[in-house]
Amino acid sequence: MNPDSATIKAAQEKLDAHVREIVQWHFSPETGTPFWLDWAKKAGWNPATEVKCFADLLRFPHFQDEWLRDLPNEVWVPRKYQGRPFNIFETGGTTGMPKQRIGWDDYKVDYSEFSEKLKDEHFPRNHYWLMVGPTGPRRLRLAVEHLANVRGSSCYFVDLDPRWVKKVIGNKHFDQARAYMDHVVDQAVTILKHRKISGMFTTPKLLEALGEKINLWDAGIRGVFCGGTTMAPQYTRFIVEEVLENRIGFYPTYGNTLMGLAASVPLRPGDNYSITYYAPQPRAVLRIVHPDKTEQAKNYGEWGRVELTTLTKEFFMPRFLERDEAIRREPRAPYAWDGVAEVRPFGAMEKNIVEGVY
Repeated sequence: MNPDSATIKAAQEKLDAHVREIVQWHFSPETGTPFWLDWAKKAGWNPATEVKCFADLLRFPHFQDEWLRDLPNEVWVPRKYQGRPFNIFETGGTTGMPKQRIGWDDYKVDYSEFSEKLKDEHFPRNHYWLMVGPTGPRRLRLAVEHLANVRGSSCYFVDLDPRWVKKVIGNKHFDQARAYMDHVVDQAVTILKHRKISGMFTTPKLLEALGEKINLWDAGIRGVFCGGTTMAPQYTRFIVEEVLENRIGFYPTYGNTLMGLAASVPLRPGDNYSITYYAPQPRAVLRIVHPDKTEQAKNYGEWGRVELTTLTKEFFMPRFLERDEAIRREPRAPYAWDGVAEVRPFGAMEKNIVEGVY
């Protein structure tokens, strides 16, 4: 059942109020962020008083990822947070210096909220998890462990270096990539055989590889929280029916260091295994826009480029163009805002994309 117009309107009003609060925070001298205070002086207008709703954010240019590569981390510290040590999280970094986002508690808020979307039958409380994925400088490592802890559980880890995998695939060293994947999967299998694990986070391709080595249900897995870019309907069906045998709870997510976590709605028969994700509004907003006229949103059912706006007191990032494209979908309960479906790398139909183990 889709939300009615009153529910959608209420969600929009909540978002507009949140936008006003966050913009005032980042652009006010008492609380603001050095980067944005300096930006406003050069821009010649005052967002703290002139931004009244989400639509007003179209006055901002697209956020540039070079700002997160080239500028010192200190320019992103709001004055209210000065003196507090911060976490430094990195993005992929496969093409040079990675983008860096600093933070304090955002990842905890994001994943505590996500915990409410997990069923206890799939992720039993007071048990054990296994994460098979990128740790190191990634926000994901702390976030998954926090999610497990929120549910009274502890987490085992198998590390993965996606930068290395993409590098060897890009150089067409496919034997090295396969050997590295086998190395990661073998470590996960060892833990699954010797420890009682009920919940797991991994990427779709690693999940598939694990399913080739071990029966996940017999190993004790009851729920899989899965993150990765491309999960086309036919691949989703394969994961659900063949790898998870229609018995293990499947929770695909779309997220990154800059956004947080967009959860998927449970698959229904009419979805034909097409996954739709909904951003954690009002903390983050996803729009599907025309690639050449980004102020214009695409119609429902159309493909477009993903535009992300992040709105927290720790981090304000307006109109960042992701390197992804997706289908714009209507609001669907329990979400009263647009969703994004069948996310894939931007331009995936026109060029070859190296995704590595995602």
